[in-house]
Amino acid sequence: MAIATARIAIGVGAVVLSRPVLRAIGFGEPDGSTVALTRLAGGRDIAIGVQTLWARDDPDALRRAVLLAAAVDAGDAAAFAIGFTRGDGIARAAVTNFPFAAAAAGAGPYLAGRLRRRT
Repeated sequence: MAIATARIAIGVGAVVLSRPVLRAIGFGEPDGSTVALTRLAGGRDIAIGVQTLWARDDPDALRRAVLLAAAVDAGDAAAFAIGFTRGDGIARAAVTNFPFAAAAAGAGPYLAGRLRRRT
């Protein structure tokens, strides 16, 4: 459940401290659109974290929540890869964050499989 709690904390940070978070993860000075999208992504992370916490006592629901989070992380990894290869001006952010998003996407199915074996 530490992962769910961390995801909620990351989401809250993205919503409340959008500009400093964006600078910390490698983006330049963000404009209003970037801040708005960051807040949307933060809300998404809060929702996924809360859903995971709600599902903690139901193994099937927990596996689904973990797989959903992995799918979202895979989407993030793809977005960073596309942004990097297209030269969208996010090379530093993409190089910095792609490994984390890809690792999280890969960890999800592994964790879901371990949950399946425990039940």
